[in-house]
Amino acid sequence: MSVLPLRVRIFQQVWRLKGIFVLICSPFLLLPLAVSTTEAACAYVIALMAVYWCTEVLPLAVTALLPTILFPVLGIMESKDVCMQYLRDTNMLFVGGLMVAVAVEHWNLHRRIALRVLLLVGVRPALLMLGFMCVTAFLSMWISNTATTAMMVPIVQAVLDQLHHNGEPDASSKKQSGSVVLQQQETTGVALSETTSDPGMSGKLASPARFPSITISVEYVCCPMELEELSDVDEDRRRMSKGLLLCVCYSASIGGIATLTGTGPNLVLVGQMSQIFPQNGDVINFASWFIFAFPTMVLMLTLAWFWLQFLYIGCNLRQTWGCGVVQSEKERAAFEVIRDGYHRLGPMSYGEVNVMALFVLMVALWFTRDPGFMDGWATHIFNAKAEFVTDATVSLFVAVLLFVLPSEPPRFLSCWRCSDAGTQLSQGPTPPLLTWQVTQKKMPWNIVLLLGGGFALAKGSEESGLSRWLGTQMAPFHSFPPWAITIVLCLLIATFTECASNVTTATLFLPILASMSLSISLNPLYVMIPCTLSASFAFMLPVATPPNTIVFSSGYLKVSDMAKTGAVMNIIGIGCISLAINSWGRVLFSLDSFPAWANATALV
Repeated sequence: MSVLPLRVRIFQQVWRLKGIFVLICSPFLLLPLAVSTTEAACAYVIALMAVYWCTEVLPLAVTALLPTILFPVLGIMESKDVCMQYLRDTNMLFVGGLMVAVAVEHWNLHRRIALRVLLLVGVRPALLMLGFMCVTAFLSMWISNTATTAMMVPIVQAVLDQLHHNGEPDASSKKQSGSVVLQQQETTGVALSETTSDPGMSGKLASPARFPSITISVEYVCCPMELEELSDVDEDRRRMSKGLLLCVCYSASIGGIATLTGTGPNLVLVGQMSQIFPQNGDVINFASWFIFAFPTMVLMLTLAWFWLQFLYIGCNLRQTWGCGVVQSEKERAAFEVIRDGYHRLGPMSYGEVNVMALFVLMVALWFTRDPGFMDGWATHIFNAKAEFVTDATVSLFVAVLLFVLPSEPPRFLSCWRCSDAGTQLSQGPTPPLLTWQVTQKKMPWNIVLLLGGGFALAKGSEESGLSRWLGTQMAPFHSFPPWAITIVLCLLIATFTECASNVTTATLFLPILASMSLSISLNPLYVMIPCTLSASFAFMLPVATPPNTIVFSSGYLKVSDMAKTGAVMNIIGIGCISLAINSWGRVLFSLDSFPAWANATALV
């Protein structure tokens, strides 16, 4: 047994203590800022939190609590004013939306939707990839990215297991084997979604999730020609497996940008807009954001599909689309796996129908509250004098209904009770659609604190005068064209978010971008919206976001695979954002003019 040199062993011991060094030394190294002006003291807090967030020497949510200690101690803000930032309207919007998402997960509606769509698209390679991407993106719009990926990866692996099966057992044995694989991996996926913190919102997983690896049995023969053919077949199978797994994690990140509650940076933008520009007139709400971001998401998802198909499946239309090709036995077996998984869910229960109805109600109320192009239901009834009813009001109203409505049909619905005869009806009081125990277990409460920490930093920057100072320093940017500024900033943030969580990235950059836009008389939304979207584009590294980590842990991918594919994905994303913000975004948000609400803020 070889013994490592003393120098190497000392380095290993020091490296293990790097977290303690960063935790203790950072406050002292940055201390000269704290004893200077108020603006510098606020910069000290932001720099310290940025170091802690990037190195993760403390949990992200714990670091987000530092303003409650440092702002009062350094004389920047009073304690009561700081603490008020942690439960703002945006936090409540997040809580309400996530409670509905937890109910959707709890009643397995997301799995029913996923399997049904896959049954419709079939198992041809190109269509199968498109089906996985559409399902993952749609679910990621409403529930967390991690839960979506954790549910989809076992389904992908079960389908791949059947497509790559080399033996030739009869169809019934294939169906049974596939069902067992899917059932085992479903259990793994559910366990992961219950034990990990919210992915789409916060950042990295502490440790990679482990999924059962797919075993591909290859029957070796002696003929060199056949060995070479088998090697080519195995390489094609491995490339297809990489493509299908990557399409799931990338679609989870892309889908989240389409709705305000889909991912954390979107909520950070809404909160920062109300914090920095309180007179903005609710310019960013659920309806206006969806009208802008959903086409952007569809465009990016389509281009990502073409890129992944070109890289991992090929451009043979006859082979990938199945034009005039008879479906093989393996493809039929894979289709049977999906169909069997869907049939095992059974018919929709009373509870599932109720949750689906409440989900549709929430989305409809969000869209029609204040559509922008016409008066909404709240315009004259509730918001005639002020913005009394917001999107947070809607989400919390629907969330409360989840704890009120029963999960079993009442006695007068005898026909429904008969159809649910296979389920055990409770003898005592009927449980509600969602219980607090389930909510407490699955809700990512750390994100509420993380969002609150960002709002506290924005308020501290405003109170201390740091925002105005940053604005004056960025006046030279006035000579650059706005589209060039946007592209450079998007590249910067897309790179930074590979190393830090998406919420942290948006929290640190958005207040600075708001100050810069005021200093150069540019509509703040012109830079804040593209950079918010870019914060969700962490495609290159396995540790960049939890969906990447989950997919990487399957064992099929190398870091080089993700880096090569993700670099082009970042370029595609930034290109789609630039197109969106300079076309329909320019019309939707009136980006050609400097808004009056930004003028009012600049004069304060």
